[in-house]
Amino acid sequence: MAEKILPPTTIGVDLGGTKVAAAILDGEGDILSSHKYPTNSEKGSDSVVEDLVGCITKLLQQEKYNPKALGIGVAGQIDVNGMVRSAPNLNWRDVPLKTRLEEELGLPVIVTNDVRAATLGEWEYGSGKGVNDLVVLFVGTGIGGGVITSGRLLRGCTNTAGELGHITIVVDGRNCHCSKRGCMEAYGGGWAIAERAQDAVCSDSSAGKALLEIAGHVKQITAATVSKAYHDGDQLALNLVKETSHYIAAGVSSIVNAFNPCLIVFGGGVIEGIPELIQMIEEQTKKEALKPAIENLRFTKASLGGKAGVVGAAALAQHQLTGTIS
Repeated sequence: MAEKILPPTTIGVDLGGTKVAAAILDGEGDILSSHKYPTNSEKGSDSVVEDLVGCITKLLQQEKYNPKALGIGVAGQIDVNGMVRSAPNLNWRDVPLKTRLEEELGLPVIVTNDVRAATLGEWEYGSGKGVNDLVVLFVGTGIGGGVITSGRLLRGCTNTAGELGHITIVVDGRNCHCSKRGCMEAYGGGWAIAERAQDAVCSDSSAGKALLEIAGHVKQITAATVSKAYHDGDQLALNLVKETSHYIAAGVSSIVNAFNPCLIVFGGGVIEGIPELIQMIEEQTKKEALKPAIENLRFTKASLGGKAGVVGAAALAQHQLTGTIS
């Protein structure tokens, strides 16, 4: 019997504003070796890239794995040439990351948005495995997402598809960090939940007593504060969570109508803190979306957790090696 040929190992990197996670993965999505360290983005892009090269070089020195390509997800806008056009959390603009890493490491490199990498991870190895029409929505500090349609990762004309958090749900609504108003993120992202909670406490301090006791000061109220009060049964927190589900469902309804997925996978810190949001969003979405679009629609929680970014980035590198990038 012929010996089974295993896919080559690859490296996946999740580059965020505060930390970097890097790992060697096999062709089954299993992590063989990994490393995490602070990003130190305040030192500038040259220093961050230098640290990144050092970390990956150490992984490459593990000769028994011999990775053949590198995939990296970055929290920002990435063009088709692997240039990081804008990464606010890193304070980067027009950084030629793909070119610099390939020159330093001598490996083929593919750069993508971090949430799109995580989407690929959940699709190939997580809750979306086996489903070829799905949307992955990460509700954390902000809201980002990715779309798989007919078994292809949606990239868009300039490689920036998937900014689902910036769908407008309220015309002339709350200010968003993207500089426009009324985005889903401006109501349902972690920072927005915190702002809405702070506004509610300022309007009625007696109703906000529980939130204030947890946080200590109105300006220290966060989405995590709301989560804690919600699970303690506080009425204001219950109202805030219900409102949040309605806001997110407004955006999800538009996503469902536009892309007609079979499955929506929810992840991110807000969902981890308040997993009940998934059912609430599902119920509201199925009231608002077009009926034919929800006939076979399912909702579920992401299963890879914090590994999704590195797993998806490594999978993307696998696709580059095998020429199967969709």
